[in-house]
Amino acid sequence: MILEPVIERLGEPGALAAGALVIGMVFGFMAQRSRFCLRSAVIEFARNQMGGKLTVWLFAFATAVGATQVLALLGWFDATNARQIAARGSLSGAAIGGALFGMGMILARGCSSRLLVLAAQGNLRSVISGLVFAVTAQASLTGALSPLRNTISAWWTIDGGTARDLIARTGIGHGGALAFALVWLAAAIFWARRQKVPVWGWAGAIGVGLAIAAAWWFTYAMSTVSFDPHPIQALSFTGPSAEVLSRVLFVSDKPWTFDFGLVPGVFLGSFLAALLFRELKLEGFQGGASMRRYIVGAMCMGFGGMLAGGCAVGAGLSGAAVFTATSWVTLFAMWITAAATDRLVDQTPAPADQAVPASFGGPTSRSFHA
Repeated sequence: MILEPVIERLGEPGALAAGALVIGMVFGFMAQRSRFCLRSAVIEFARNQMGGKLTVWLFAFATAVGATQVLALLGWFDATNARQIAARGSLSGAAIGGALFGMGMILARGCSSRLLVLAAQGNLRSVISGLVFAVTAQASLTGALSPLRNTISAWWTIDGGTARDLIARTGIGHGGALAFALVWLAAAIFWARRQKVPVWGWAGAIGVGLAIAAAWWFTYAMSTVSFDPHPIQALSFTGPSAEVLSRVLFVSDKPWTFDFGLVPGVFLGSFLAALLFRELKLEGFQGGASMRRYIVGAMCMGFGGMLAGGCAVGAGLSGAAVFTATSWVTLFAMWITAAATDRLVDQTPAPADQAVPASFGGPTSRSFHA
């Protein structure tokens, strides 16, 4: 087994954190180069503007689903015992949490993963928003907001196992799920050619999708060879951000985990990408109203992501890749509420107080803000 030498050298906790660090670096680097962002994709779709942002998200989505299903077909991954499938879930939490997250990522001008990527390249707005996000997520997990989260989650629950597994419930099998991913991949290729999306746009998005599948494979493989039980985990940012914050603020003797290695890995990968391509740039707020908007958005994402059990990446890509019912509810809620919030709040073109722009080029392109 390829992981056994690593475990012997680093120990199981060290191997988990090291694997997460590497996967996180790949995700961060590719997300920075592709400008992967669910918020940008939703806005482009809602405004009927075809500039390549939705195409980038489709590449990442289709790759994450397809690669994960290929691993399942090869027998290299099984999501049966993953929390997203095996544990009892909350449909009310998925719907309300997804809606809050979708609203929050419009207000904060980026989802939690995008904020981390932008923070690494010097965006101080994203640094502050990311800290507020992490604090709110931690408060929702074990702090003052935990009772409210538990109350909402209990309104409408769903059993674990087959009830949450859409592949089992629909009977499409892993082959059908792979075919579903290939349809969306074909659509992404079609639109990429039509919109002249550059190499880093589609290649970086594919790298993001492969990082999602790699996280599933790695944690599953670790669970099969480790002596101590380790959960099968997805690449997500709500829980990991809360854990990193907790470890920074409080001395802990807990062993290293996958979550603990993931967030620093994404930050480092994004920083390296920005450094190599000369995109490091300090940016701040341009006024109190803008700052209030970012903070409110980050709070909505922190509580919504913890309530839903996943963020735009944790539910939108990782959860969708294993076809868990609650993740798909969360994803739909994010899209619908984000589009509605954009219509209500941002009726005019995006102001200058934005994240780093990047043009996809070509006659059908528009400037890309994330």
